[in-house]
Amino acid sequence: MAGQLITGIGVCPGTVVGPVVLMPEPVEEPPPGVRVAPQADHEAQARRIDDAARHVATDLERAAAQADGETRDVLEATAAMAADPTLAADARRRVLSEHLVPERAVWEAADEVARQFTELGGHLAERARDVADVRDRLVAALAGRPAPGVPDHTEPFVLVALDLAPSATAALDPSRVLAIVTDGAGPTSHTAIVANAKGIPAVVAADGASAALAAGDLVLVDGSAGTVVVHPSPDQVAAAQARAQQARTFDGRGRTRDGHRVQLLANVGDPAGAAPAAAANAEGVGLFRSEFCFLDRQDPPTVEEQVTAYRTVFHEFAHRKVVIRTLDSGADKPLHFLTVSDEENPALGVRGLRTAARWPDLLEQQLDAIAQAAGAEEAEVWVMAPMVSTVGEAEWFVERCRAHGLDVAGVMIEVPSAALLAGPILARAAFASIGTNDLTQYTMAADRLLGSLAELSDPWQPGVLQLVAATCAGGAQQGRPVGVCGEAASQPVLAVVLVGLGVTSLSMTARAIPDVAALLREVDHDECRRLARLALEAESAAQARAVVRQNLPVLAELGL
Repeated sequence: MAGQLITGIGVCPGTVVGPVVLMPEPVEEPPPGVRVAPQADHEAQARRIDDAARHVATDLERAAAQADGETRDVLEATAAMAADPTLAADARRRVLSEHLVPERAVWEAADEVARQFTELGGHLAERARDVADVRDRLVAALAGRPAPGVPDHTEPFVLVALDLAPSATAALDPSRVLAIVTDGAGPTSHTAIVANAKGIPAVVAADGASAALAAGDLVLVDGSAGTVVVHPSPDQVAAAQARAQQARTFDGRGRTRDGHRVQLLANVGDPAGAAPAAAANAEGVGLFRSEFCFLDRQDPPTVEEQVTAYRTVFHEFAHRKVVIRTLDSGADKPLHFLTVSDEENPALGVRGLRTAARWPDLLEQQLDAIAQAAGAEEAEVWVMAPMVSTVGEAEWFVERCRAHGLDVAGVMIEVPSAALLAGPILARAAFASIGTNDLTQYTMAADRLLGSLAELSDPWQPGVLQLVAATCAGGAQQGRPVGVCGEAASQPVLAVVLVGLGVTSLSMTARAIPDVAALLREVDHDECRRLARLALEAESAAQARAVVRQNLPVLAELGL
């Protein structure tokens, strides 16, 4: 229907117009009870599973090698699961002992693994979706059909799906996919994070979109407002195309219209991401994730290996601030050499700074490496700890940093207790950085990767904003800066609210910096405060978002 409006949650700014391409139906479950003929070579049939696993893993590894950052991480994780012999071994057993056809054997073996992961909870429950992704790829390979994923299309298109598997999202080509619209996923899901990193406008949690839209429908997607217009008018199309042609750049100095300074920094996931962030004129790095050194290894990296890697980023940002986060392992980032096998819910278990209490040498070696790398380069290096929950943890971390000559030590605020204790915590720590993805998850008791909980997994939730305000109040009390490095910082409209709450720096994917900077330059600091009060007074995330947008008429002019 022309002019029909579909609403969801916008997670990556941008307004585009294009035809709808629907994600194909998922791989169908092979019928139960179908068995290999008695006279067939059962060993040969079982070997087909190993061949399919190698094929799938190789394809994913090849795609990962051509990607970087979050995209590469997701593809590598899925490839590792495809190469894991556990699932293939169980499937082979079902062929040899139960005589199931390979496709059915794989399906049942994968379902068993997914069931076990779900029962274990935490990060393993989150991996159940990855198991299903690998299962579908294996079944497709065994059936001789193309791997499930984004279909080919003759022109750039808007991809519409119920949801997207992590590997499918990671493999999206921004030159082909103009925008993403999903019924499921949430604003802090892998879909949202990868879309933001790639600069693909996206609307998630658009309930009913897949049913309402047909292949070939022309749609106008507004990734900031979170809306999809079906068969837009010629005037709407012309306006959207005009906005799309506005190329924004950042002059390297974030500020409001009246000159209030707000540092605009980049999130960097590995050394390869440093040069593009520096080229985008980011004022520094607000979140340098150090996990890249530790993932997919049987043993931790040496101090020398870490020094080399850290120096790459520090070198790119000479004379600028780089905030490096110490190892954030556990939950959805398990490490082979830091296994805690008895946790029923790893998201609430030994993760972040808590791993340092159990394996203190690992933190000491990392701090040594950071100090050496900082001494060899000219960046202004700050260090922060993830998952700080108590005043005592903050005090201990600051002491350990000082022992290594690292005097600017801070904490991440990801847990409600840390937000509520921001005053005394920041009496010890030099700064705080709010990780809105996890803070939202823990505040709302909602797994941020579950599309069914997308409404709760929204940083616009007033309860989350109240905790941001509490953190900023604690920072002001102690004269300490408070930044935001979660996905919330990359949303221009929400960035205005965060500044109004007292946030002093915003760290985001480098692609988002020009849009955030452009909107901040159009509002006074007092207006930021007024809009923040409106958001805090709202009773829902949707109401908070709507009332702030209604009070920012400049958004239409900026195309945000």
